[in-house]
Order: sequence, then structure tokens, then C-alpha cells
Amino acid sequence: MRITGGIYCGRTIEIPDGQLEIRPAMDRMRESVFAVLGDLSGLSFLDLFSGSGAIALEAASRGAWPVTCVERDRSKFPTLLKNVAICERRIECKAQPVELFLARNKQPFDIVFLDPPFPYAFKQELLKAADSGASVAERGLVLIHFPREDRLPERVGSLQVEDERSYGRSIVRFYRRQRA
Repeated sequence: MRITGGIYCGRTIEIPDGQLEIRPAMDRMRESVFAVLGDLSGLSFLDLFSGSGAIALEAASRGAWPVTCVERDRSKFPTLLKNVAICERRIECKAQPVELFLARNKQPFDIVFLDPPFPYAFKQELLKAADSGASVAERGLVLIHFPREDRLPERVGSLQVEDERSYGRSIVRFYRRQRA
């Protein structure tokens, strides 16, 4: 898999063993989503369900800082750490369940990317957890990658849909945190 844009464009990254389980984000989807986001200089980025770290690397490649990855599967962690080591600036990596991270985290992020496994049944609850905790900055964006068959509401707490992009059988929905 390759990084699609920014200062690390074209760099190859590894995919952890069991790649079918982690369903790496498609190159076209990543490239399109980051084209929508544009220059991320000065913005913080949180990659939840990180897997290989491809999304976090795309964000860092386009100027996001600080960048944090959260992946609960410890067997994928060595590959994640190896991949993020290509960055000049340190990407923080946490080995814990995303739900636990959202419940305990106190640092707000400008952009939060959720890429749960497609069979994950608690996507709406995940959005509620992101909204109710401290992880999303005021006016921050929450992106969630999910299968077309799933139904997610237009509004979850203070998160309101701002954009949506379709990629084959998957969708990336952009929620913006509204002012209280």
C-alpha cells in the first residue's frame, strides 16, 4: 500500500498479517477524502481503528500535527509502529480499545477518523461516544467509513452531517461538531 499525497507521497507501507481482517482503506478512498480535507497544516488528527496507520500517515503527510493512532489488536502493533516511523515527527500510537480511549481521552482533535471493521455493530454508539467525550474539538470534524448497507443518522448529539462521499460499497460521512 502507498501513501497517496503530501510529503510522503509514494512511500510504501506494510499491511499487518490478517489484512482481510483489518480491511485497509482503499487508495482511491483515501486520496479522495484527503483531497476534500485539503491542507491539514496546524490541525490535530486522531485515527481510530488504525490498523496499518495508513490514514494517520496520509494526515501527517499533508501537514497534520499532532497525530495519534489507536489500535486495540496488539498483533498489528509492530507493523503500525514500523509504518509510522517513516515520519519525521512522532506519531503517538496507543494499543487499547477505541471505546476506552474515547471515554478517557482529554485532548481535543480537529479531525477524528473512524474506520471500524465493517461488521462492527456499534457505529452509532461510537459516534455518540466521540461526541460526548473530549476527543472532538469545537467545530471539529468526525469522519466515519462504513458499509453502504448501514444506516447512520444525520445528527448525533452535536455532530451534524456536512458531507458524504460514496466509494463502491462503502461511504465516508463527514460530521461537523456544532456549537452548543
